[in-house]
Amino acid sequence: MTFAPHDLAELTGAPFDTVIDVRAPSEFAEDHVPGAINLPVLSDEERARVGTIYVQESAFLARKIGAALVARNAAQHIEGPLSDHDGGWQPLVYCWRGGQRSNSFASILSQIGWRVQVLDGGYQSYRRLVKDKLYDTPFPTNVVLLDGYTGTAKTAILWAAARAGAQVLDLEGLANHRGSLFGSMGDQPAQKGFESALAERIGALDPARPVLVEAESSKVGERVVPPSLWAAMRAARRITVEAEPDVRAAYLTRAYADIVADPDRLDAVLVSLTRLQGHDRIQAWRGLAREGRVQDLAADLMRQHYDPRYAKQRDRDETGRVGTIRAERLDDAEIEALGARVAGMLSAP
Repeated sequence: MTFAPHDLAELTGAPFDTVIDVRAPSEFAEDHVPGAINLPVLSDEERARVGTIYVQESAFLARKIGAALVARNAAQHIEGPLSDHDGGWQPLVYCWRGGQRSNSFASILSQIGWRVQVLDGGYQSYRRLVKDKLYDTPFPTNVVLLDGYTGTAKTAILWAAARAGAQVLDLEGLANHRGSLFGSMGDQPAQKGFESALAERIGALDPARPVLVEAESSKVGERVVPPSLWAAMRAARRITVEAEPDVRAAYLTRAYADIVADPDRLDAVLVSLTRLQGHDRIQAWRGLAREGRVQDLAADLMRQHYDPRYAKQRDRDETGRVGTIRAERLDDAEIEALGARVAGMLSAP
């Protein structure tokens, strides 16, 4: 029995107890239906082996060997992760196209007595739903950007606004990147994985309420903001955070403590700016870093690198402004207060 959702809401709201992705681990790692578990019926190595046999020897031999591998792996899943499920358990199974891998596994599960369904078209049909939502459908709610120069604690204020009741969309969190040259927080998700997480979050938004999004470029690290959201961000009004340079530099020193504590990583990022800033300036910045004058380094980075780029972007910005908030310290207490103010500005008529 197949399940053919017409949109993401129908898929995410379907009454399945478990969504099972039977693709190989590398396929699952790149992207998958949110909440799905990976029970591969062929490992990456087995999938490559069967594919090679299919091309170089015969389709019949590939199917025969593949069937034996699928049965063996299915037995391990049934005796392992699925062993505690009772007769009322209802799973949804999918593979790449809703073909042999998912149907083979679903057939075994159905013979046990479980009411299993296969996602029609597999992962590819899910991916089409994601692309429709993020590429072809207008963004579903009004966007307000939280804007400001580097070091104005926009991400922290965004989450303080969420704690105060605002509806927010954290692109940096979804992309696992703080949106600057120093912003890496580890491996980023693949573009498809980023889009899946984003589509899931967008689907949970209340379209009757504005959503607060931190002002970003069209990329967060290496992840590209999809067209429907980017168009909404380009047209959005803004709440701007302002603070004196020394306040911003002090905040950056605290917020990027992980970079400060890793001199080699800090030095590598500074060296990467040589083409933009020239050898002499980079050497001066590296000297500040070696001397431990990180707040002076942060201040000069803002003055020479980040602020001119922000000012140029702001000059091109023709969208309206909801208002401006002024920060004096950017400590924890003030960030909470600023978040509450932003939440209030969003809810004002």
